[in-house]
Formats: sequence, C-alpha cells, structure tokens
Amino acid sequence: MPLNPDKFMETLVNDLKPVAPLRQRAGMIRALLALAAGAAVFNLICGLRGDVLTGRPDPMFMISTGLFLVLAIASAWAVIDMARPWVGIARDGWGWTALMAGVLPITALVSASVGWLDGVPQAIDHGGYSCLVMGCLVGMMTAATLVFWLRRGAPSSPRRAGLLAGVASGAAGIVAVSLHCPYNDLMHIGIWHGLSVIAMGLAGLLAGPRLLRW
Repeated sequence: MPLNPDKFMETLVNDLKPVAPLRQRAGMIRALLALAAGAAVFNLICGLRGDVLTGRPDPMFMISTGLFLVLAIASAWAVIDMARPWVGIARDGWGWTALMAGVLPITALVSASVGWLDGVPQAIDHGGYSCLVMGCLVGMMTAATLVFWLRRGAPSSPRRAGLLAGVASGAAGIVAVSLHCPYNDLMHIGIWHGLSVIAMGLAGLLAGPRLLRW
C-alpha cells in the first residue's frame, strides 16, 4: 500500500469499474419470466386441468390461484427492492398480501378442527403430497432468479431477503401446479398448496445468510 495518501486514493480510484444500476423493473421482468417459464414447462409436461382447457375454470381455483399469484408478485417485488439497501424505507406491503393468502390454510385448519370436534373429521388426501413436492421443485426456477438478483446487490438483511425469496418462489411454484391440479376443495388447497409456500419460505430463511453473504 502506498504511504502517500494521495497516491493511495489514486490507486483506489483507478481500480473502480462502472457497474450497471439495479433497476426494479428489470428485476421484476426476470422474476415474471421465471414464473411463466416454470408454469409453461410444467404444464407442457403434465397438462392443464380440464376446466381450464374448456375455458370454464372453477371459482375456487380462480380465487386460490389468484391469491398465490398476487403473493408471488408482491414478495418478488419486495425481494428485488431489497437488493438496494436503502435505510429508512418501509418494505412491509408484502406482509398484507401474505396475510390475505394465509386465509386459505387458516380456514382449512379451522374447518378441520371444527369437524374433529363434531366427531366428523375431514379426510386429508395424501395425494396432495405430490403438489407440495412439485410446487417446491417448479419454484426453484424463480428462486434461482431472485437469488442471482440479490447477489448482484447488497441486501442489508440476508435472512429476511431469503425468507421473502422463498415465499415468492413457493407461491410461484404452486401457481404453476394449480394449473394442473384437479382438486378444488379447501382442505387440499389450504393445506398442501399452502405448505409449498411455507416450506420454501423456511428453506429461504435458513439458506439466505449463506447464499447472500457479501
């Protein structure tokens, strides 16, 4: 290191290289493309559900898929914004969306509890395990896109950024799976589809600090 302060500063300046700014819109376009690509590939392989093919989708399918889609978009937007560590900026809008989407699993659990107390327990289809697994696998495409974007920036809270990236990825994955899944009942959607988001969120929470370390 040069002893002369001026020489030292000159050395630092000479090492600087221009970096393209992180634009929110560009990051969001990448996330949406990843979501669309995952849905397209999965449903080209597995096929769309019948009511979607006929153009008469079930109302429960539209409501639940719409909620997960909004959750994926809102969480992805928050993740992309976190790549720029602005101090004093509130980024809690995604939380309201998560609470709204959480109505589905909470309602399913309440319904199951009421049935159990009344002596008429509701059966939970174990076939929904495939929705959980496929939702997580398809969501990995969105997860990779968001992690790559975060690594280009400097998230001030890697753990929270990982959590949000996981939630966005799980929601994106289950949107893709919902286009194929033939079930419309609340128990299946609330438990198995909701678990995909929860599982990916926990995975992101644990992996975030390691993947996003500066």
